[in-house]
Amino acid sequence: MGRKLIVLMGIILICQKLSAGDDFCGIRNTAFQDGESINFSVFYNFIGLYVNAGTANFTVATEKLNNKPVYHIIGSGASNSSYDWIFKVRDKYETYIDTANLQPLKFIRTVDEGGYKINENVIFNQQNNTAVSEKGTFKIPNCIQDVLSSIYYARNIDFSKYKPEDKIPFTMFLDNEVYNLYIKYLGKEVVKTRYGKFNAIKFKPLLVKGTLFSGGEKMTVWVSDDNNHIPLRIESPIAVGSVKVDMMGYKHLRHPLSSALSIR
Repeated sequence: MGRKLIVLMGIILICQKLSAGDDFCGIRNTAFQDGESINFSVFYNFIGLYVNAGTANFTVATEKLNNKPVYHIIGSGASNSSYDWIFKVRDKYETYIDTANLQPLKFIRTVDEGGYKINENVIFNQQNNTAVSEKGTFKIPNCIQDVLSSIYYARNIDFSKYKPEDKIPFTMFLDNEVYNLYIKYLGKEVVKTRYGKFNAIKFKPLLVKGTLFSGGEKMTVWVSDDNNHIPLRIESPIAVGSVKVDMMGYKHLRHPLSSALSIR
């Protein structure tokens, strides 16, 4: 399935009997801005040694969609050319989200992973609570997110309102299905990455069971403990071995990266 890029941001979760929480309805954006760009390296571990297997990039641009101001967010990921013969990945995800309420209006997914391809285009009507794709029209609840918009929405969560082990629920539309999901907040700690040392917020999403993941709370995510809340590191076992994703560069953050303790 086309979810490698989702792995990079760590917000792939499994279905639970929950509804969207207050932190996923009505938040205004204070975390990111037009022109932001963040780069990541993906490291794969099979026999006890991590190797650089791929890269990912996420960008934000302010545009208009049907005369409505939107954030056009693009996430792209690719395997390094030296590993293409093993498993070639060329993934691109796009979302257009309303600047006023951070709700998605359009989602595009173009995935090519080892010859397995997905091309998906979803139009959200938040007023009528519908999502329209090539497969038909689907009923959706209020405050629904797509897989990419949810990442940027989650960056605006006020984690100071939670204590360790609290679960923050939300709903996501993916593969023509509605998933009721949550993030489990684990507290704060210092994390060392290949880019540097940071004060970080730590949480665990529940993984969606699929070709790469067995499901359960096995992925760990660290985001910067400052007003940007950018992902710093993601770690997770996969079907064979494990992956580690580190933030390796950024441009035009909305706030200073004050969580950084040292940069390599």
